[in-house]
Amino acid sequence: MNKVAAVTGGAQGIGKAVSLAFAKAGYEVSIADTDKEAGLEIVHEIRQAGGKSLFMCVDVAKEEDIAKWMRITAAELGRIDVLVNNAGISRGGSMLELPISQFDEVLGVNLRGAFLCSQQAAVLMKRQGSGVILNMASTRATMSEADTEAYSASKGGLLALTHAMAVSLGGYGIRVNAISPGWIETADWQKTSRRKTPVHSERDRLQHPVGRVGNPDDIAAACLYLAGDHAGFITGQNLIIDGGMTVKMIYE
Repeated sequence: MNKVAAVTGGAQGIGKAVSLAFAKAGYEVSIADTDKEAGLEIVHEIRQAGGKSLFMCVDVAKEEDIAKWMRITAAELGRIDVLVNNAGISRGGSMLELPISQFDEVLGVNLRGAFLCSQQAAVLMKRQGSGVILNMASTRATMSEADTEAYSASKGGLLALTHAMAVSLGGYGIRVNAISPGWIETADWQKTSRRKTPVHSERDRLQHPVGRVGNPDDIAAACLYLAGDHAGFITGQNLIIDGGMTVKMIYE
């Protein structure tokens, strides 16, 4: 029986790379996203390459959407071995003026949505006796620019949720880890109608000790590793993938 990966926000950006990577590794992939056009594109791409995939329009802030996605995924693909909680939004604006409705909206998708997806997937994983949950956090969980309170709070919450769930679910054979991407360029990982060629300056590259800006494949590779047997002794951890940007002191 093939393994199954379920990916939220899996049609564009980092999520698209994650979905494709799992498909190439032989997983059947269930993709949840709010963008139908992007979702149909990636399912077509996976199927053209010989993989098996399904797509559903899902708002992870809505419990009923998640329940339907999980139910159909289990019915069509038989199981869920890996859940990647990648869906995320951001709302900008001055902290002094940000409407609380927008703050709640960000936490509803980024944090509450991840918990709801994990809760329902874990029920299936418990029956199987194994599973992996990966939460897409951010380096912004521990460092910030101005006026990023909602996004930063949601990603910080994901780190806490990760270690809490790792303890709660470990007895069922379920491992839970987080990945914190740094600067990951996604302009060329959008649906066809939105795709752009990224342009980076020398300064952009030199902010990273590895000498380049990150790309979604960097994150997808980490997801595959953490989902695999070689990571069987890793749970409750946060893997920072930022090209060394957060350890480099910059004086200007």
